[in-house]
Amino acid sequence: MTLKNQVQLITYPDSLGGDLKKLHQVLRKQFTGLFEGGIHILPPFPSSGDRGFAPLTYLEIDPGFGSWEDIREIGEEFDVLVDLMVNHISRQSPYFQDFLKKGRASEYADLFITLDKIWENGKPVREDIEKMFLRRPLPYSSFSISGSGEEEKVWTTFGKTDPSEQIDLDVHSPLTRELLRLFFENFKQQNVKIVRLDAVGYVIKKLGTSCFFVEPEIYEFLGWIKSMADSLDIELLPEVHAHYSIQAKLSEYGCWIYDFILPYRVLEALTGRSNTELYSYLKTRPHKQFTMLDCHDGIPVKPDLDELIDTKEARELVDLCVERGANLSLILSEEHKAQDGFDVHQIRCTYYSALNEDDDAYLAARAIQFFTPGIPQVYYVGLLAGSNDLEQVTLTGEGREINRHNYTLEEIEEGLERDVVKRLMKLIRFRNTYSAFGGTFQVLEAATDEVRLLWEQGEKYCKLFINLQTYQTVIEYVDEQGIAVTYQV
Repeated sequence: MTLKNQVQLITYPDSLGGDLKKLHQVLRKQFTGLFEGGIHILPPFPSSGDRGFAPLTYLEIDPGFGSWEDIREIGEEFDVLVDLMVNHISRQSPYFQDFLKKGRASEYADLFITLDKIWENGKPVREDIEKMFLRRPLPYSSFSISGSGEEEKVWTTFGKTDPSEQIDLDVHSPLTRELLRLFFENFKQQNVKIVRLDAVGYVIKKLGTSCFFVEPEIYEFLGWIKSMADSLDIELLPEVHAHYSIQAKLSEYGCWIYDFILPYRVLEALTGRSNTELYSYLKTRPHKQFTMLDCHDGIPVKPDLDELIDTKEARELVDLCVERGANLSLILSEEHKAQDGFDVHQIRCTYYSALNEDDDAYLAARAIQFFTPGIPQVYYVGLLAGSNDLEQVTLTGEGREINRHNYTLEEIEEGLERDVVKRLMKLIRFRNTYSAFGGTFQVLEAATDEVRLLWEQGEKYCKLFINLQTYQTVIEYVDEQGIAVTYQV
């Protein structure tokens, strides 16, 4: 399939109105003409944790959100993107529950990575673990097998509990590949057009490595899953937070990739009032990317910007965001921190709050995103220019809840009356409908405290000008009558 070069929305199934039916209603009525590019529905499946990212199965929709019929109906009007947590599945899944009952006798046993698949005697070695890019203090969990008194240790890359709710899948196993194919075939039947491969960088576990994006083994897996998805006419979007060189390799491999560098570069340009690093980046980045500023996790820092940022300057930007209410996700492995100890994985806050809730700065940020080549995605909180939800962080103890507010239909209506939201919606519609965005892109020379970008196609062009001192944002374009028009964002 061919992806539409238009703006997409990222939302949880229950974050805009309460369920999938209400989401569809909001897309049709309140958000008309905004998200012609598609809708990324964050995991709507039955899940035991991590707000949907510990799925029990991909064959059902959580009844609290609705049904597959709701997804199919949304898919009639919008390209639907869903996540597949290709690295793991819930410990409450029927597959792992069967393993807990029957141990190695379970028909699903080979789906999982028991430690003897990593270490010959099944005993973990500290020196090996120290080399790994860890997302929890130990990359495995212990489980008792019902009735036998036996204990099994299985690989668990993620999870805040011990034992973890997220059990890693063995992607080398024919059984796992058969299960993934079953999930993909179901997606095809349900009108899903794009699948995001969540946590795909962690799927290969190999001693002596970081167990993150292990080359060349990961390419065999990507080749297999891409071939299978191609046969079903489903696009893939690998989600990999890694050194920028890995994103470049994925791009060369023919995959769509996420631009996880842009959010930081835009924030840095607007708070530091300098285009230097942003310009350097815009001139060299691959174009086949999904662009974003905000998401359900945070603004990426390490490892996405390793070797691209001065850690002293990065610390100043991080501190500024913390002053504005942000909290931080940190790197756990000593080996993967910067030499000076800088360890910020992601800055967790709304993008609007990161810019001090300055409407003009926020619109300038979105204008840069929309003029940057790629398919733009707007997170639902960002669409409504939401502020940090500090109350929810305190209530749940989960730092990421700062940017995961659930909006009632009344709150959406109230949000749509705000000037900043009206201006953003006008900008989105311009990005969706102006033909020059399908042409050629240029970064124009400018003073250090300015941004000047250009798109041209035939007789049409649109130029973006931003004054980084005042955040005044102006677009000049040629209208249908061939007349140059100035549009103040």
